[in-house]
Formats: sequence, structure tokens, C-alpha cells
Amino acid sequence: MRREASTPRANVRKHFDEIGFAYAHMDGEPYWDESVRYVFTLRQIEDDIEKATSDVEALCHELVWRIVASEEMMDRLHVPKHVRDLVAESFRKCDLSLYGRFDFAYDGESAPKLLEYNADTPTSLFESAVVQWHWLEQLIESGELPRGADQFNALHDKLIARWEAIAPKSFVHFAAMSESVEDFGTAAYLADCATQAGCAAALLDVKDIGLKGSQFIDRDGRRIETLFKLYPWEWMFADEFSHAPAMRYTRFVEPPWKAVLSNKGMLALLWELAPGHPNLLECHFADDPAAADLGESYAKKPIYSREGANVVLVEGGRAVASAPGGYGAEGHVRQALHMLPSFDGRYPVIGSWVVGGEPAGVGIREDSSPVTSNRSRFVPHAIIG
Repeated sequence: MRREASTPRANVRKHFDEIGFAYAHMDGEPYWDESVRYVFTLRQIEDDIEKATSDVEALCHELVWRIVASEEMMDRLHVPKHVRDLVAESFRKCDLSLYGRFDFAYDGESAPKLLEYNADTPTSLFESAVVQWHWLEQLIESGELPRGADQFNALHDKLIARWEAIAPKSFVHFAAMSESVEDFGTAAYLADCATQAGCAAALLDVKDIGLKGSQFIDRDGRRIETLFKLYPWEWMFADEFSHAPAMRYTRFVEPPWKAVLSNKGMLALLWELAPGHPNLLECHFADDPAAADLGESYAKKPIYSREGANVVLVEGGRAVASAPGGYGAEGHVRQALHMLPSFDGRYPVIGSWVVGGEPAGVGIREDSSPVTSNRSRFVPHAIIG
């Protein structure tokens, strides 16, 4: 694994307009950065990243079985009591999951270490599946990359196939917050995948969902039978409509059982399930006496948070990095401190995607800070050798 300079393509902004990549720049700053690239060997991808992804995904599946059977675990994860049956029934019925993203720390030599699992509302999907694939093809065509270069990226085809399994030839509503260009763009991309799978699709703002009797409806009064929502389960569970019968009459993507994996408390429960696993970091709930075993170096993470918000890295009893935010009311976990590797002063996190529970590709975000946030840049990758 190495980070190296890469020649940006000419007229790349025109290309982004053509493919609908509307958030290559966000808030006046570049988000997509192709002035550099990360290069892996096939062995690093297959033996390290892909294997770690498969192994941790299997552990997560086993963990959910335990959580849905345990009121104690539900309590520790702060799952509201009025939705616990919904969550458990969703898993026992084998409601199908579309996707998820594991974030690993990896330096190309040591075993990848799980930092967190974005199980419910992961973003950076379009740039992982489509934008970096076009980049690879065009750099091979220009001679910037060798003909044998490849990429760990089967995302697009796997997403289409998964929609065929989840909602065959169905009408699917796709909801996100329209004020977020990234979220709405991600939902639009997934709607396009569903359309290619033979579904009909409608894109709407989360605020445009209403309730009529026992069914959610859109602004046109159409019943919402299958809903992809780029909106966290914990926010939905806190809303009044989460008490409505419509919660059971709607097929959600991601399904309700994914709520227990999008909670960082699952990192502590994973460690209890498989202590010493080579791809896990020791982790405990902050109010667990065992958390003291980590000493004065650890990562403090809110049970609920997004994009690194309110994460604090503590080394030798001193905070060395942190990110602002409004999370933490439900509590925290302490995870053994494992700093991201530094490449030329940048800290990359490996986002390893699963589709239908199977490894499907990677996307890399890097930052000048060891805490990855929503302002971190996306950098493409290639496999050579």
C-alpha cells in the first residue's frame, strides 16, 4: 500500500457534470481529490481487507442474534422500548439488508482494525462505486496507469442484483434530506440502481412523508410500501410516528434490525463476543469498570454520532485530536487507541463496503487530522501487482 502523486484529468468538471457528481466540491472546498491515489497489491486486498470484511460481517450477524434475544443488550444500546419488538421481528423474519460500510485502519502490513461500522446510513457510495471506477478506466486509457491495473470495486453490479432480491419489480420510494447535496445524491444513485434492477422509483424529501391510517404516503397520496431512507434509525425512533402501525406495514431499506449495528455500543459488544479477534480493537462502554483497563490512551466515541462528530482521541491522558458536534447524550464507548497510519502527513481510512453481506469494494477518505469527518477528502485507489 502506498500513496503516490496522480495526474488530474483534463476537463474533469465537465465529466462530473455528465455523470451527475454534484458534490465533488462542498462548502467551497474540494471533496474529491485525484491529485493523489492509493495503490494496493492484490494480496493486500484479498488476504487483508476482503477477508477482514467477511470475518467481521459474520461476527456482526452472530451479534445481532444475541442482541435481539437480550433485553439487557437492548438496554445497553439505548434502543427505545417501543421499537424493540419491531427490531427483533425484522431480524427473525430475515428482512434483507442492502449495504453497509466498515471503516478500517490499515497500513498495508498489519491486520486491518475495525474503527466503526456504518451499518444504516453510509455515504460515499456513488464516488466509491462509479466516480473512482471512471477515474480508473480513463487513467488506464490515457496510459497514466498500466493496462493490468484494477480496483476492488464490484459495487454497482452488486447493488443492482441486490435490489432484484430485495424488491423485485416493485415501486420503491427513496427518501433523504434534500438540503444535503451528498445525501440526496446518494439516494438518487441508489434509485438509479433500483431502476436498472427493474423497479420503479420516486425520490422525495424525508419531510414529504405523511401518515394516513396504517400506511405512510408521499405528497401525491401514494402509499409507501418499500422505503429506502437515508435517515438514521435513532432519529426515526425518536419521532412520534415511530409508534404508528405503518412501521410494520412498510418494508424499510435498511431494515430495523440494522439499528443495533449502527450504534457504536456494538463495538463493545463485538469485543465481548470475540475478545482478541485480530480485526477488532478492545472496546468497552465508558461506564463499564473494564474501560479502565485501557489506561490513559483510548478513543472516546458517542454511542450515536455521524461523520466523526464528538470523537476524542486521548493519548497518555491528553486529548490529541477531536471533532465538534452535538452527540453523546446516550453515553459513550472507549476503544483502544489505534491511530490511523500517516502517509505524507495524511491519514486514510479504508471504507470497506458490503452489499448483501458480501465484500463489494472500497473507498478511501483521508484527512490531515487522524479523526475522519464530513470534510475529509475522497481519494481513488488502484490495484497494481
